[in-house]
Amino acid sequence: MSAPAYTVVVPTVGRPCLADCLRALAEAEGHVPHEVIVVDDRPETDGELPLDAAGLLLDRVRTLRTGGKGPAAARNAGWRTVETPWTVFLDDDVQVLPDWSQLLAQDLGEAGEGIGGIQGRLRVPLPPDRRPTDWERTTKGLENAAWATADMAYRTEALDRVGGFDERFPRAFREDADLALRVRRAGWALVRGRRVTRHPVRPAHWWASLPAQRGNADDALMNRLHGSDWWARAQAPRGRLRRHALVTGAALAGAGCALAGRRRAAAVCAALWTLGTAEFALARILPGPRTAREIAGLLGTSVLIPPLAVRHWLRGTVRHRHAQPLGGAG
Repeated sequence: MSAPAYTVVVPTVGRPCLADCLRALAEAEGHVPHEVIVVDDRPETDGELPLDAAGLLLDRVRTLRTGGKGPAAARNAGWRTVETPWTVFLDDDVQVLPDWSQLLAQDLGEAGEGIGGIQGRLRVPLPPDRRPTDWERTTKGLENAAWATADMAYRTEALDRVGGFDERFPRAFREDADLALRVRRAGWALVRGRRVTRHPVRPAHWWASLPAQRGNADDALMNRLHGSDWWARAQAPRGRLRRHALVTGAALAGAGCALAGRRRAAAVCAALWTLGTAEFALARILPGPRTAREIAGLLGTSVLIPPLAVRHWLRGTVRHRHAQPLGGAG
């Protein structure tokens, strides 16, 4: 039995890694894609995309422009032009393995009518000669992420039925979990496939964990759209928001007590804040390489992350307080 046809959709903001993604896709022999849609989501066009890296697939590459609307909007623009039964989403920072197309053919060919999506298996390589950094360990967590669109195949019919990605998620965070929950709510099953995709750790500044806290606003939106139990249904880790709230509350209470002249209470709150912050910092420092640069960066960000996380959660809760699920209530 021949495998169903599929189209690959790759959203990009023009990162150099796009060339490696396209090159790996071209080198994967077997069941080649009907088309590769590269969605250019750069706010402004700044040079040409490295499409020549697609090699033998170059004549199958088509580009769209979305002008910086975010990955959810970029993926929507791509899949809505797909003419094949399956749409495979790849991020521009992944590299499929040489047997990816062959294993994808098996994944798609064996999918029963009730299966709406098939997830690829991500592998994050870590340095063999040292302990991974906090950033590298965070990226390593993608190996266990459920329904990550770094490599996710969906029936195009399923995408059409649920309306695709919810563009209220402006970042590459939680938009994939939201889609998965809506596809399952519509009656489709999601499964893990055989194919494997490499996801290298991208370079990042020492403060990269600070802007990442904006994702707490997306968690607040998920809470509104899917209820407080969405974490379990989406197989998502809870994270440290509750601890961050306690640590931030201790800091605020300590400042308030100090201003009111309640020195003993202020000292107790300060001690709680110190203990909470130290525990958080040590949890990030001890598993890592423990270089001076890594330790200094983690100490600084461990002080700032709790209030930033709480701030973004509160802003998301207020902003999305009236949000309704895409397509109406489930």
